[in-house]
Amino acid sequence: MRTIRLLALMLLPLAALYSWQAKGHHAFSAEFDKEAPVSLEGVVTKVEWINPHAWIHLDVTGEDGSTVAWMVEGGTPNTLLRGGVNKNSVPIGTSIKVRGYQAKDKRCVPACKANGRDLTFSDGRKVFMGSSGTGAPKDGSDPRDRR
Repeated sequence: MRTIRLLALMLLPLAALYSWQAKGHHAFSAEFDKEAPVSLEGVVTKVEWINPHAWIHLDVTGEDGSTVAWMVEGGTPNTLLRGGVNKNSVPIGTSIKVRGYQAKDKRCVPACKANGRDLTFSDGRKVFMGSSGTGAPKDGSDPRDRR
């Protein structure tokens, strides 16, 4: 009995240390609206290559000439790497097109947010940048959905 108590006391701090990671990840439907598709065309202003999701920031010019900042969530850096995208693939200043789904919170403070499904470069190359298996719509973007 004393061994079990000692083992529990040793494992409790480890469980507490790693529990923050479980809180940080979310399902697609917790933050994004599958009924609000967006198609964005803009210039990359920042790339965050971080876990659990990479983010691409871009400035999108509206029809009225105003510029709107967008933050587009991608999959994990590992998923993007396997799909052929790395942190240097989308340099700042690059013009890109992103198709995805807008966040449920449409306040756009400090920027509008979307979950990106696919990213198209100016040379026509298209890559999947979305999250899989998180409740995102099966819209044909994920190559694994086609199997």
